Formats: sequence, structure tokens, C-alpha cells
Amino acid sequence: ISFDAAWGADKTQGIIDILKEYNATATFFLVGFWIDKYPEMVKAIDEAGMEIGNHSLTHPDLTTVSQEKLKEEIASVNQQIEKITNKPVKVFRCPYGAYNNNVVNMTMQEGLLPVQWSVDSLDWKGISALDITTRIISNVKNGSIILCHNNADNILDALVMVLDKLTKEGYKVVSVGELVMFENYSIDRNGVQHQII
Repeated sequence: ISFDAAWGADKTQGIIDILKEYNATATFFLVGFWIDKYPEMVKAIDEAGMEIGNHSLTHPDLTTVSQEKLKEEIASVNQQIEKITNKPVKVFRCPYGAYNNNVVNMTMQEGLLPVQWSVDSLDWKGISALDITTRIISNVKNGSIILCHNNADNILDALVMVLDKLTKEGYKVVSVGELVMFENYSIDRNGVQHQII
């Protein structure tokens, strides 16, 4: 499960508490201006054993910015996160899921693996907890990366239902970094990694 964090933080501790209750880990993709506003939440996420990923400095469509701006959007957030956590950042998610070869290449030059999602909760639309849960559960399979947002209206109630259902079905809920491969892999045209043996 992954949570994009760009606006607001009042549900973040609740998300952490629920994840811990279910023995689950998740990745929080943080935007630079969110980190500036909520450094104590960055520490809380890290101290809870969750993974922190880079979600750009200002949340632009990275396919429309200059090369210099692109590098700044990625590199500066790595520095922000590492300054707080003393840990290297490994994964990156493009704002709006918008990417091209240039964005992917720059992301990898900065030492990050670009990561999308395969299940979109649509939680940001203000849909009910039951609707969020149904969207996730009906689309999830082994290896899925679920997209949620840390400040979505009904995320706390939905997260309890999702984790309850997934754990009962035998899924182990892990961070993106625990799920993806960082070496010896190829990517097919659907964006799915395959191990090279």
C-alpha cells in the first residue's frame, strides 16, 4: 500500500497506527512542500518503520518542466528526506502519474526507482470508505501496488476494512521497496517487472 502526501496531515498518525495494528508496512510518497510543513510527521513515518519515497518538490507535471527544473524537483526532496531520516531514498512517484523517458532517466540518474501503481483507490474523490474498499479489494492481486492518499476523507475507515480483508485472504502488506526489484529485472510493456535469472 502506498500513500501520496501533498496536502494535509491530520490523518497520517491514524494511518500509521492502523498499519502497525495489522503488522503492515507502507510507503509514503512525500512532496517537498509537505515535508517543509510537517517535518514531525516525516519523523513519525520513519520511526514507525514505514518507507518514505520521493513525490517531487512542488507536485508539477514533470513531463512539462525543463531538464534543470526536473533535476531540482527530484534531487532536493531526496536531500530533505535524508536530512530528517538519515536514510537514503529508494523510490519515486511522479505527480499525476505523468512521466516520459526523460523523467524516468532523470529519476534513475538520481538513484531512484520510478514507481507507479496498479490499483487506484480513487480515495481523493471523497468516495465512501466502502467504495474505496470495494475498488481496492476487487482489483488487488499478488504484487499489486495500491494508490491511496494520506489525507483522503474516508481513508482511515477504508484502511481498516482493506487490511482486515487482505490479511484474512492471506496477503502480506508491505512497502513498495520490499515488493519491487532494484536489480536483475526487465520491465514489460505493461510496466511490470520480471526477474532476470
